Amino acid sequence: MRANYKMQRLFVPQELAENAVIEASREQSHYLSHVLRLAEGAELLLFNGRDGEWLARIEAKAKKSVRLRAVERTRPQPPLPDLVYCFAPLKQGRLDYLVQKAVEMGASVLQPVVTQHTQIARPGIERLRANAVEAAEQCGILAIPEVREAQKFDRLLADWDSERRLIFCDEDASTNNPLLALQAITERKLALLVGPEGGFSDAERRQLRALPFVTAIPLGPRILRADTAAVAALAVIQATVGDW
Repeated sequence: MRANYKMQRLFVPQELAENAVIEASREQSHYLSHVLRLAEGAELLLFNGRDGEWLARIEAKAKKSVRLRAVERTRPQPPLPDLVYCFAPLKQGRLDYLVQKAVEMGASVLQPVVTQHTQIARPGIERLRANAVEAAEQCGILAIPEVREAQKFDRLLADWDSERRLIFCDEDASTNNPLLALQAITERKLALLVGPEGGFSDAERRQLRALPFVTAIPLGPRILRADTAAVAALAVIQATVGDW
């Protein structure tokens, strides 16, 4: 069942069930009352990533609070996607964009990775989570990806589940076509690794290529910025071996 894009959607952490009463957060209350100017009785959609999507009504309003009541479930909770997205953090504005697009494209886990050329070693995890929630609210997605703490490149590979195929964007690949490499993948558990603006170092590239669970793919004849490469890679993976 497709999302209803005409109604306001909010992510809430509370359990959702028929007649459940939800106290909106202070920020959400301000948004509903003073930005959207919704009155008592107005309807909107709620989701928590576990209980599906619920039609709710504004039951009561105060100066700084809004109380909501869940009425009926409009969409069941779908199976969680299983695509781990690993990325070298970028500068803030472009990192926000990258996270939002990864959520829209079906990432289930967001894993920052500190590589040799990474510019931002300690990204703001709470900001990443807030961007993931905002993207899910705007795009009708019912599951919020897990946002993990940043991990060093070497540790990521040392702890990797060898049953999950790790696809990485290799700007030094000998071909421009990623389809042949992707079509050879038989695993259903997938992950994507996108490097920083400066690309992977030669040592990192050699380390990746030596691992049996890694597949290197090119992204065409043009040099792409890291945030553009992320969207392009997610799109071609989902269209070739993903859930499209």
